[in-house]
Amino acid sequence: MYRRGLACDEFAVGAGMDNRSIAVVTGSLGLVGSAAVRRFDALGLDVVGIDNDGRRMFFGDESSTAPQLALLQTELPRYRHLKLDIRDDQPIDDLFRELGGRIAVVLHAAAQPSHDWAARAPRIDFAINATATLSLLESVRAHAPEALFLYMSSNKVYGDGPNQLPLRAAETRFVLPAEHPFAVHGIDETMPIDQCRHSLFGVSKTAADLMVQEYSSRFGLDTMVFRAGCITGPEHRAVPDHGFLAYLCERVAAGLPYTVVGYGGRQVRDNLHVDDLADAFAFAVSAPRVSGVYNIGGGPKATVSVSEALDLAGRLTESVPIVELVDEPRYGDHMWWVSDFRRFQAAYPAWRPSHGTDDLIAALVDAQLARLAK
Repeated sequence: MYRRGLACDEFAVGAGMDNRSIAVVTGSLGLVGSAAVRRFDALGLDVVGIDNDGRRMFFGDESSTAPQLALLQTELPRYRHLKLDIRDDQPIDDLFRELGGRIAVVLHAAAQPSHDWAARAPRIDFAINATATLSLLESVRAHAPEALFLYMSSNKVYGDGPNQLPLRAAETRFVLPAEHPFAVHGIDETMPIDQCRHSLFGVSKTAADLMVQEYSSRFGLDTMVFRAGCITGPEHRAVPDHGFLAYLCERVAAGLPYTVVGYGGRQVRDNLHVDDLADAFAFAVSAPRVSGVYNIGGGPKATVSVSEALDLAGRLTESVPIVELVDEPRYGDHMWWVSDFRRFQAAYPAWRPSHGTDDLIAALVDAQLARLAK
């Protein structure tokens, strides 16, 4: 069993934790990773971040995470940053050997996050998302076997299985019949993950997700898997291939065209504010539920279709969004995804998403307007 807990007013204090305990965060400069870095630092952990600015390679100079590094180093004097590629086994293993038993938690949030990018470079995508996860697990098993391993998975492990639900097209969104088990709370962890179409990204994330589970059952590592849908927040610097809601708000606020790809814009997503996800990590570290696998998201109150998001962003900016339509949907795209987070909430009753659809979109629009005003 895991022997550590977090010293924080909101969380239980465990027997083995002190201020020398370390959190290792991969992908520490991304949206999820940087929020977790701040949360873990506030909880009294020394945080070691691993990030080589892979977003710059994936999406271009405008997506570089260098500004986030400067912010973290200014805000958090104890933060230690390492510009390592998680595919480089030896430097990663050397780091875990150095830190050893002082590691309390590992959050693995580093990833290649785009379906379209994965299709252009399948070997690189799999090496980053799957093979590097295996190597990281081996380093944890060898040098920090008592650490809690949190894995940032994806709802794309379910492939396009959700599209096999009895959905119907309403005016602005796809909907489920009211009597369907998923209609009220969303999709739970009983949704099968095979016998359906996956993107290459979905396959690499599924391989890593299952490997994390296997290292728990086979080798006794304490692991928790978070299968997230759309994560967002005002700091999200999205691109066409990744970060749907933030990118949509950015385009509308700037008066630029937004391309709706498939389904007439009726595809539905739920959205979770990244700070709420960071809170979920903190709850998990305070009282781990080992071998847990959880769908995590904003849930029914934070759902929006592409069409509805465009309408709301347009009203907030007092503009008419410029929309371009593409009939062919993205490969493996979900027509309807709403996360049922009740399994996680049953384990941590105090956790709940704090943002609904309207205030999420308002915050994203306000952030983009502020950037444009500079």
